[in-house]
Amino acid sequence: AQFAAMVSRLDLYVGEILDLLKKKGLDQNTIVLFSSDNGPHQEGGADPRFFNSNGGLRGIKRDTHEGGIRVPFIAWCPAKIAGGQVSEMPIIFYDIMPTLAELTGAECVDSDGISILPRLFGDESAESERNFLYWEFEETDQVALRQGNWKLVCTSGKPHLYNLAE
Repeated sequence: AQFAAMVSRLDLYVGEILDLLKKKGLDQNTIVLFSSDNGPHQEGGADPRFFNSNGGLRGIKRDTHEGGIRVPFIAWCPAKIAGGQVSEMPIIFYDIMPTLAELTGAECVDSDGISILPRLFGDESAESERNFLYWEFEETDQVALRQGNWKLVCTSGKPHLYNLAE
């Protein structure tokens, strides 16, 4: 009940922010980004299975399987981003800083990320400039490496190779 109440409250607050942007005439050219830093958790008695919080994917918070790291990422800016678009391009949180830097014309230093701004603005032909994605969770002794649809997950040194398309 507490988790459901928190999600409802968050939804309400995001709605209030969007309504205020509209009221002030700032909604068309303000980019709102919404995401999570990881998959569902079990802390505090939360039950990710009850809410199907990982969408049926294997894994939870601090797990390198898709259910532990694949989360929704929503970008909203009516004048620049067409509604209803879905991109299959895998991104990672360290892509946000280069994206914001490109958006504002600032220089982005010391980032392994890439700007996803072309994709946000609807250029589906924009290709990823990276060869792989990497995750590491010391507290669960897991690392993972993704290249294209291939993903290698190592738990306590034991490797498992997956084709995510299958």
